[in-house]
Amino acid sequence: MLIEVPKRFGDERGAIVHYTILNNRIYRRSLGKYTDFKMFSDEILLSLARKVLLPDLEFYVNLGDWPLEHRKVNETPGPLPIISWCGSLDSRDVILPTYDITHSTLEALRGVTNDLLSIQGNTGPSWINKTEKAFFRGRDSREERLQLVQLSKENPQLLDAGITGYFFFQEKEKELGKAKLIGFFDFFKYKYQVNVDGTVAAYRYPYLMLGDSLVLKQDSPYYEHFYMALKPWKHYIPIKRNLSDLLEKVEWAKENDEEAEKIAKEGQVTARDLLQPHRLYCYYYRVLQKYAERQLSKPEIRDGMELVPQPDDSASLCQCHRKRPLRQEL
Repeated sequence: MLIEVPKRFGDERGAIVHYTILNNRIYRRSLGKYTDFKMFSDEILLSLARKVLLPDLEFYVNLGDWPLEHRKVNETPGPLPIISWCGSLDSRDVILPTYDITHSTLEALRGVTNDLLSIQGNTGPSWINKTEKAFFRGRDSREERLQLVQLSKENPQLLDAGITGYFFFQEKEKELGKAKLIGFFDFFKYKYQVNVDGTVAAYRYPYLMLGDSLVLKQDSPYYEHFYMALKPWKHYIPIKRNLSDLLEKVEWAKENDEEAEKIAKEGQVTARDLLQPHRLYCYYYRVLQKYAERQLSKPEIRDGMELVPQPDDSASLCQCHRKRPLRQEL
């Protein structure tokens, strides 16, 4: 791996970080130009090290969107165990919770943006009072999202979809229009949420599942760490990759309101269980534990690695005004 990973994945377009954990201290070196997101992998590893004794191990984290290792298991040489945030059916990366869910977990008690807990307290009106339409807002990061907007224009009674920012298909903005940004909590004013891939898996999916709307999920080769636990027609409604059956599925949900509500509730309950902060911490820890068990060579601090320091207590300034001193003399 020391030879192959830098050669195959660590060029100037690479987004790989090489970590060593030794005596519960985190060391790393960056391979490639696009490694700014290492702040997220640093953050969870440091947080874990404050809670448990991590095993000694050495591994590579892919900070890019796409999984990297496409070698098949029976090939020679075989696939390398690259750790990624998103998997796909044609790749062999080891998948950990996305940077988005991870950061959300760590920030749940102090953040100002959406997090996995705040969503659960802001799920909009009760089922009976939600608007009976499918809803989507997002960037133009996949062509099917543009198709979604076109479907919405042709079927406004079933679907309210809009693109909030154009980057990949800027020439389409004049034709399809640009939708205003809307707060995520307001998504749940609608009964049905459409989940369409972005560049890879749409990282909003766990947040949609935590609400109490029915999720219509596009068939996808991409997946996050928890997808395998969710079943179509039990936790969400599947829709074809090309969205050809989306309107039909929305019609079905409207005509089978009780069943639709039941699926929405089952999905919400399961997602809330799967995405509890302690479950994510345990998932990380178990993956690192299993990886360490399979590692044959002894982890080392390699040339170019630096220590990732734990935050100092003095970095967290307390602004509360105490009425009496911290310690009273006897």
